Amino acid sequence: MAILPIRIWGDPVLHEPAQPVETITDDIRALVHDMFDTMIAAPGVGLAAPQVGVPLQLYVYSYARDGAPAWRGVVINPELWMIPTEIGELHAETESEGCLSFPGVKYPIRRSHRVHVTGLDLDGNNVAIDIAGWRARIMQHEFDHLNGIVYINRLTEPYHSEATRVAAREGWGVPGLSWIPD
Repeated sequence: MAILPIRIWGDPVLHEPAQPVETITDDIRALVHDMFDTMIAAPGVGLAAPQVGVPLQLYVYSYARDGAPAWRGVVINPELWMIPTEIGELHAETESEGCLSFPGVKYPIRRSHRVHVTGLDLDGNNVAIDIAGWRARIMQHEFDHLNGIVYINRLTEPYHSEATRVAAREGWGVPGLSWIPD
């Protein structure tokens, strides 16, 4: 297993739609295991293949709360359906999220409260996930990565302008930047 470099906003692989996984091979299985190791080391709750420079439609997730066992898995070639989002003011505390490809900051973003995700697991079996709350947010965030969307592209003002300033200050927004979790 290996810890993989995580691409930073501006790398082209993060801004283009990923390709479907044609066949689940040993290389795909190894990638998924390395992605879990990378996500945990970061630490994060989700990681999409484009974030580690692989333009394929798959992501991993792991979320534990209050001492419960981790909700953990992989979705390959996902499709996502969601209930439309509500209109109103963002709640900075409960609607903020971060991104391993835009590290070190969090911004509030409106996400659907409930989603339905289908795809394949690592054994090629069909999966169907009906989920709400924070877990639904994770699914939407990672699904966006597979479509070339980093969450800061969805931010409203004043958060979008603040994120733009952070990117400029850090020198992000150019190809080839990455970081390796300790």
